[in-house]
Amino acid sequence: MKKTILITGASRGIGLATATLLTQQGYTVFGTSRQPQSTTLNGFTLLQLDVCDEASVQRCVQTVITQARHIDVLINNAGHSLTGAVEEATAEDAHKLFDTNFFGVIRMTNACLPHMRQAGSGHIINISSLAGIVGVPYLGIYAASKHALEGYSTSLRYELRQFGIYVSLIQPGDIHTDIIATPHSNPVTDYDGIRERVSAIHDTNVRNGPPPEKVARVIVRAVESRIPCLRYTVITGQEFWVPWMKRLLPDWLTERLIRNAYHMNDKPP
Repeated sequence: MKKTILITGASRGIGLATATLLTQQGYTVFGTSRQPQSTTLNGFTLLQLDVCDEASVQRCVQTVITQARHIDVLINNAGHSLTGAVEEATAEDAHKLFDTNFFGVIRMTNACLPHMRQAGSGHIINISSLAGIVGVPYLGIYAASKHALEGYSTSLRYELRQFGIYVSLIQPGDIHTDIIATPHSNPVTDYDGIRERVSAIHDTNVRNGPPPEKVARVIVRAVESRIPCLRYTVITGQEFWVPWMKRLLPDWLTERLIRNAYHMNDKPP
């Protein structure tokens, strides 16, 4: 029997590509959007959901249970980004980002777990990032949210195996999507120039990155695995070295390589 899959943030980017591919593979797919323009998209059902609203989360999960009777896979994909120096982010900026990227995952997971435990099976897939492995300059709050997601997901996997439930992390590098990146609220002039230079490199890497379908294919592999792995890394080009850098290199060398990659050791013009 094909699985029933609920995926958040499915109206664009990685979420849309994944929901579309899973639907084509014959799965029963429910996608979500904060403001859906229709009830279906690319053959899958599209539900209204705000992961920052507990009542919205409960309504969404109950709708899927009512229509499909079970949820076999939850894919926590909804998220957005913040750009700028860490100092330029207010506590409110960070709170808003974490409310979606981290606490939204907790809300969705907690709403689905009672149904998965009752069924004695399930799979939670959380969309992380290479930024969850290493810190990324001028994306620091986003990286912090993904680091939090990594620790949460690893601990959750340990706890849920006794119930027949698996937890996986998908760790994409730079993917060509239109993820929303909001500037920090408190610009500091001392960062002028280098902020724009590093952000331009980020933008170029994203524009030159692979399409979201590359990530979608890895997610499908995780969904179809009998014993899913904890981590699935989706990388191309020089990103191949990032996971190994973290495991094998001393911190001082990793710092030098990352600063060089973003031209942060260049003298200001």
